[in-house]
Amino acid sequence: MDIKVVKVEKPEDMNFILGQAHFIKTVEDIHEAIVGTAPQMKFGLAFCESSGPALVRHSGNEPRLVELAKANALRIGAGHSFIIFIENGYPINILNAVKNVSEVCRIFCATANPVEVVIAETETGRGILGVIDGLKTKGVETEADIKARKDMLRRFGYKL
Repeated sequence: MDIKVVKVEKPEDMNFILGQAHFIKTVEDIHEAIVGTAPQMKFGLAFCESSGPALVRHSGNEPRLVELAKANALRIGAGHSFIIFIENGYPINILNAVKNVSEVCRIFCATANPVEVVIAETETGRGILGVIDGLKTKGVETEADIKARKDMLRRFGYKL
């Protein structure tokens, strides 16, 4: 078995969701879940089929994001993995809808951070072992950090 690290390539501030599902209809079902939950959101989605022709299946409503999703999915190349790039919203706006899609097995990350995907590769295929999401922790928040965190959440409208 070989262990590889694949960097997710994206614009610095772009959010995405990386997950695992189990069936070819995942692409259509996730597409419908996003549009039904956040119709203003622009997104591109790609899914790595793990049997038959083993293609990157794709969908979305923003061609540039679909291309980004296809390129990253092909580089990750792990069976049944999917990646969604989003604009005009945040992962929190669609995460529960995506998790509730019956084919979705797990979410590895939902972030705008730099991410590296840790891959195991054998003779039969590839699988995601996990992700490295963002920076190493630098310390514990101070009272000023707590105030800044709470202010930011209120500014974004997530808390009253």
